[in-house]
Amino acid sequence: MYFPFSASPVYGDQWVLNNNNNGDRSSNPSGPAMDSGEDPDALEAHRNKKKRHHRHTARQIQELESMFKECPHPDEKQRMQLSRDLGLEPRQIKFWFQNRRTQMKAQHERADNCVLRSENDKIRCENIAMREALKNIICPSCGGPPLGEDSYFDEQKLRMENARLKDEFFLCSAKLERVSTMASKYVGRPISHLPPVQPIPISSLDLSVGSHHSICCGGGGGGGHTMMGLSPPSLDLDLLHGSSSSAPALHVPPSMGMTEMEKSLMAEMASAALDEAVRLLRADEPFWVRRGGDGGEVLDLDSYSRAFSKLGPAKSPDVRVEASRDSGLVLMSAHALIDMFMDSAKWAEMFPTIVLKARTIEVLTTGVGGNRSGSLMLMNEELQVLSPLVETREFNFLRCCQRIEPGLWAIADVSVGLSSRETARSAYRKLPSGCLIQEMPNGHSKVTWMEHMEMDERTLPHRLYRELLISGLAFGAERWLANLRRMCERFASLTLTGTSTRELGVIPSAEGKRSMMKLSHRMISNFCASISASNGDRWTALSGSDDIGVRVTVHKSTDPGRPNGVVLSAATSLWLPVPCQNVFNFFKDERTRAQWDVLSNGSSVQEVAHIANGSHPGNCISLLRAFNASENNMLILQESCTDASGSLVVYAPVELPAINVAMSGEDPSNIPLLPSGFTIAPDGRAPDSSASTSLSHNGGRGGGSLITVAFQILVSSLPSAKLNAESVNTVNNLISTTVQQIKAGLNCNT
Repeated sequence: MYFPFSASPVYGDQWVLNNNNNGDRSSNPSGPAMDSGEDPDALEAHRNKKKRHHRHTARQIQELESMFKECPHPDEKQRMQLSRDLGLEPRQIKFWFQNRRTQMKAQHERADNCVLRSENDKIRCENIAMREALKNIICPSCGGPPLGEDSYFDEQKLRMENARLKDEFFLCSAKLERVSTMASKYVGRPISHLPPVQPIPISSLDLSVGSHHSICCGGGGGGGHTMMGLSPPSLDLDLLHGSSSSAPALHVPPSMGMTEMEKSLMAEMASAALDEAVRLLRADEPFWVRRGGDGGEVLDLDSYSRAFSKLGPAKSPDVRVEASRDSGLVLMSAHALIDMFMDSAKWAEMFPTIVLKARTIEVLTTGVGGNRSGSLMLMNEELQVLSPLVETREFNFLRCCQRIEPGLWAIADVSVGLSSRETARSAYRKLPSGCLIQEMPNGHSKVTWMEHMEMDERTLPHRLYRELLISGLAFGAERWLANLRRMCERFASLTLTGTSTRELGVIPSAEGKRSMMKLSHRMISNFCASISASNGDRWTALSGSDDIGVRVTVHKSTDPGRPNGVVLSAATSLWLPVPCQNVFNFFKDERTRAQWDVLSNGSSVQEVAHIANGSHPGNCISLLRAFNASENNMLILQESCTDASGSLVVYAPVELPAINVAMSGEDPSNIPLLPSGFTIAPDGRAPDSSASTSLSHNGGRGGGSLITVAFQILVSSLPSAKLNAESVNTVNNLISTTVQQIKAGLNCNT
């Protein structure tokens, strides 16, 4: 291809673009114009003087080139800085970058033209060689003359055209069906500007031609002909492919991307979701009704339906809607929060107790002006309740970020079905949800959070967690905001260089403290991932007295942060009529540890190091050592955390040399951990006949607790080892004994 240019940029020269001065000489940066009546020699000398005056120095060119490599499109602030540094006018800086970009574009186009011309020459040579080879072809059966050149290429062209038209027909039909479904479901109207695709009469395109032998020999009998009609190709147009309907293995092939039409539709869906989410986040009554007590708010579905009516089929009676809102201050700046929310890895790291997995499928739009405003991404996430009895909730959704006004940002999510099969089997869908983030003084932010989803509950959740799930507290805005507050405090303590009065022990430096906190955070994440009923995991229920029992799963561990070999994970969940805070204190207190820790053989433990990572005294990291264990080379790393949505107590044995590595401030990523522990959640039951569903920090709604006990045991250090019945019986007895001792310690053996 050839791209004509009216002028070529001169490296290092200033191009003066003055199209808007309308003949006004005072606006010309080159100086006053010469009258036509002046002496020609003087006019030429003046022109040479102007040219020398506007040629940039070597230093200016070097600085401009350096800036161009970092930022080809500098903003006004950057141009003013360059102007001050180089002694040039801002317009000169602007024009230089315009000309440099034009020059680079021309160079790239010339390079592309050279590559294409080379490939074209190569193909032409191959074509000539093939033509020469065809001239010497002789029919092996009859020894006849070579096949006519024109007829051969005409046949190939017809076949290629036939295949191309069929592929286009099936591709367009499937994509238009998918896009139309997405539009009608999420935008509230079907796509009306696209013309319908008329079916192609495929039979008229099928070619029934003879083999090479029958053509060159004049046809022959019926046995000498073969049917060459092409059958419709089997196209899988899903952007994400699942291995089965029950256990989808999401994957986006590098060769498959979304079309511009799909991207445009998704941008429209995200914009509509953002508008709706902002309206709901800012609305008051009658949309939102406060729960009883000090809880958050729930959405009045009748008011919502009247204000946000959408076209589409009537919902099934099995479809249930959860919608909640909560707000509060968190200890993190708005920009830091936005950066975490718009990064799938940081998003999962921020919420390890809720987000089991998260990944970015595709970034559709990046932010403008050096920030996240206007960014749009397609994400996948899997949400969890920490029990093997509760299945995870998986979503493919769009997430967009927009600055509403100075200091106020909005982030909105909305589910998107990437295929008709996926939409049909999906039991959960995010309706427009999100949060408002307002910058506050002293590094704080005010966050207003909204969760809005619908689910198909033809299969009821497990009876033990049914109240918690139906109440909407399990995945509601209150749980998200409570976790966000606690994690923001944890990250803030991670960056502190001083030592709190509540901290003690042998950790020598701030770097050692940060390394220990990172090691403990990885322990929490590994523990949460090990007990979830994810679609990718298979839990086997051992025989028990009821439908709960002990559930086990086995996997081979080869990760650098886990022991190599075969790991057996076992967990069980139970309900106790004890407030959550009382259960948390029982597990947290090292003086009562011997009452539930079966492996300690009744020995007490001593806290040798303590790191506070939150305002609540229960949020801390401890390093424990058993009494009378001076010859023992093993310590216990433990982290406990609690907030309004529940609590965790997680621990793992760590060898003393590994602890010394972490406390010295080195990277703890390769220290092997095999965590076990307990999760504590409110039972979701109302304390009386009223419909109060508020969360309280001292025990939750009904005063009862849902507890999950989970252990991980290294069965063998050989990845090829087989699990035997003895190991299963051992871990079954371990959990059963632990549960009995917990009930005895909390005086609820009835």
